Amino acid sequence: MNTPSFPADLVRDVSRRRTFAIVSHPDAGKTTLTEKLLLFGGAIQMAGTVKARKSSRHATSDWMEIEKQRGISVTSSVMQFDYGGHTINLLDTPGHEDFSEDTYRVLTAVDAAVMVIDAAKGVEAQTIKLLEVCRLRNTPIITFVNKMDREVREPFALLEEIESVLKIDCAPISWPLGMGKGFRGVFHLLQNRLLRFTPGEEKRGGETETVEGIDNPRLAELFPEEVKQLRADVELLSGASVPFDLDRFLAGTQTPVFFGSGINNFGVQEILQALVEWAPAPQPRAAGARLVDPREPGFSGFVFKIQANMDPRHRDRIAFFRVCSGRYKPGMKVQHPRVGRELKIANALTFMANERVASQDAVAGDIIGIHNHGQLQIGDTLTEFTTAGEALSFKGIPYFAPELFRYARPRDPFKAKPLQKGLQELGEEGAIQVLETATGNTLLGAVGPLQFEVVAARLQSEYKVDAVYDAADIHTALWLTFPDETTRRNFERDQAVRLAKDVDGNPVFLAPNRPVLQVTQERWPKVGFHAVREHGEQMAQGRASR
Repeated sequence: MNTPSFPADLVRDVSRRRTFAIVSHPDAGKTTLTEKLLLFGGAIQMAGTVKARKSSRHATSDWMEIEKQRGISVTSSVMQFDYGGHTINLLDTPGHEDFSEDTYRVLTAVDAAVMVIDAAKGVEAQTIKLLEVCRLRNTPIITFVNKMDREVREPFALLEEIESVLKIDCAPISWPLGMGKGFRGVFHLLQNRLLRFTPGEEKRGGETETVEGIDNPRLAELFPEEVKQLRADVELLSGASVPFDLDRFLAGTQTPVFFGSGINNFGVQEILQALVEWAPAPQPRAAGARLVDPREPGFSGFVFKIQANMDPRHRDRIAFFRVCSGRYKPGMKVQHPRVGRELKIANALTFMANERVASQDAVAGDIIGIHNHGQLQIGDTLTEFTTAGEALSFKGIPYFAPELFRYARPRDPFKAKPLQKGLQELGEEGAIQVLETATGNTLLGAVGPLQFEVVAARLQSEYKVDAVYDAADIHTALWLTFPDETTRRNFERDQAVRLAKDVDGNPVFLAPNRPVLQVTQERWPKVGFHAVREHGEQMAQGRASR
């Protein structure tokens, strides 16, 4: 079989891309690590103050007003910078579980992930959920055990917990010398040298002092009390731990583990270097009909996120687009298969959080922003491929059935239209699920209560709408599929008061409690009741479900 020939410049540029997300449980230090990666990557000169809410500076990746006020991340951010001859696309994700759907969407657009573990708390609930999502695509994972400058748990116990809870093998790359006030540095097992810890600042400091070799007498001079334990640990690791295996890492079954302190800039450069050396360049992606090679000259990719009002002065909506093949050029025309039309991408953007510049060139692995005037939805594929009969469609992580519900109405009746517009756009963005009931009421569905607070704050600040949120007596909302048109009409006639439509027009069943749901499913065995749906998937017709 002949190996296809690809344009040399495209092959070169794709090989230089590294696209990854940072994931963790809240407060593990994820946003701080993001800032420090940008610092070491030369993208910023001074890191933001993530926790100091009264500070004039905030984390670069936390650009929303509510993020600055609360000191948390509630939406994903995209940042691109160059490091070590490579172009890095870094996606910072919300850690809070109430915004997990945004994180799930981002994880479809990356080729690797950095998992941040709080060394004092170990593996936490949200980390477990995020690793399950990574495992769906066998995403390679680098682990950073953070906050070693505090009193934390023993490193061997942390490794054991990661392996047993997350079901992934650990390959320690660096090993800590001490912890808390006695934290002295880490020994790099592959390079056979100690990287000495000195507390960092917001600005990037000088080079880390190193001591070559585990048997170097200098170690005993510097750390007479700690060196015996370090040598014993290193000897135990060399005999008991599984060595780092690049193939297993790329397959998602082994994670290299680094120890450090993000707030002190310690261990950050090693993470960047590992991403450049070990993380995969963009890989072939399933697109329905076939695999798309990232080096193919035909442009293709998919929308994984829509963000409303990144610039509130212009009421803009930006579609975040992962390039999967080919090369973007300003003004290019592509096919939009879902609507069967041609689309011109006149002036795509690249990002540094909410700071944007016009993109003149982008290849597979890059994230570009496309001005969206309502024509794009999450999950949409855009492509230059026009082969007869070829319908490419990149698959994404699904929507999940909401667990909490509120009815929304404007406090001022004359604000009904702005409320409807705001909720429509926030629903398309995925900030919350918006359902229109058969009785004409607007129903909001969320995974967690903080989503309601964020939507209320954004409606006020971005759309100047003050709304009232009333409790809704609903147990769950499930998407529906019907085997045929007759069944659909009969079901809708029988269950009219319990029906709604989502933001894409898909039919939804609103169950007030579990017994009603069970009775309805028994009466209508051919109707599919779905707790998940794929982005862009039209549910009204199609497969019947459980």
